[in-house]
Amino acid sequence: MRAVVVATAVAFLVSLLGTPWAIRGLARLRAGQPIRTDGPQSHLAKQGTPTMGGMVFIVATLIAYVAGHLTLNTLPRAQIAQVGPTMTALVLLGLFVFCGAIGFIDDFLKVRKRNSLGLSERAKLVGQLLVGGVFGIAALTEESTNGETVGSTTLSFIRDIDWLRVGTAGAVVVFVLVVISTTNAVNLTDGLDGLATGVSVMVLTGYGLIAFWQYRHWCADPDYTLDYCYAVRDPLEVAMLAAAAAGALVGFLWWNASPAKIIMGDTGSMAIGGLVAAMALATRTVLLLPIIGGLFVIITMSLIIQRVSYKTTGKRVFRMSPLHHHFELAGWSEVNVVMRFWIIAGIAAAIGLGIFYGDFLAATASID
Repeated sequence: MRAVVVATAVAFLVSLLGTPWAIRGLARLRAGQPIRTDGPQSHLAKQGTPTMGGMVFIVATLIAYVAGHLTLNTLPRAQIAQVGPTMTALVLLGLFVFCGAIGFIDDFLKVRKRNSLGLSERAKLVGQLLVGGVFGIAALTEESTNGETVGSTTLSFIRDIDWLRVGTAGAVVVFVLVVISTTNAVNLTDGLDGLATGVSVMVLTGYGLIAFWQYRHWCADPDYTLDYCYAVRDPLEVAMLAAAAAGALVGFLWWNASPAKIIMGDTGSMAIGGLVAAMALATRTVLLLPIIGGLFVIITMSLIIQRVSYKTTGKRVFRMSPLHHHFELAGWSEVNVVMRFWIIAGIAAAIGLGIFYGDFLAATASID
């Protein structure tokens, strides 16, 4: 627990204190956010707000992870799964950093061209396929001393579903699809000041709680006595990274809340998406992710519905997609949209946690 708290605190402080430096540096480099001219007119005032702010909380999370491990080295040896980074951490941080790198290229091109067009959808997809494929293979082939891999060859909800085995090749495909879906979902949510940041804090906090609970009821723990345990790999690492990323985002939110002084950009949204996807896979809760990240799903579906409707009937279901822009054009203030969407995101995360814990209570009751 101490390592998780330390990682959270360090990430928060580094992000909170480091973001003003990033704002000034990006402003000097004229790395301002280009704004779509066909969007809500109120957004035109955001033209030139420093973008690529995701670099701040990526760096803060990396620093916090190191700080958390330094704390782990002070604990009794029996409480430490492994001294130094595990394959789980390498997969999670790898997706976090490299998905962020794809977003950084996209942001850089937007800034350089001075318009809202960066990487093409095809180029982003190719990048996500490569990153997801490389880390998917690593997650499914390298085994720990007790035979566990980061990912699983079985689809999962609260844990692996035995009859939904997809094999190694199928599991890599699932891994890649989850990475692509989640990175794009978070990216679509990042449209209003503080919206994606606040929602991501709730989702990451949810996964931090799940991972820590799995650590406390871990099959690999020699001191654990209950029959009901979680066959996952390095759950403390997942909990520490989830807490660190959430803490870094809270620090960033101080400056990203309306009116935003800095925007995370695709650098941040794609990094978050990659990390959340990896956490769902590492905790064996892939099918629970659409519930915990319910708002991401709602916003993504609004875009899909809009496109399908327009291409098939020539009519739009929403005034504008993604969904948050529809409510802006309907007369809601930006702050109202953000706060109400945060409430929805919080409810979705709470429902997901309730399902996870309810399964534990039901299972342990049946054992008794």
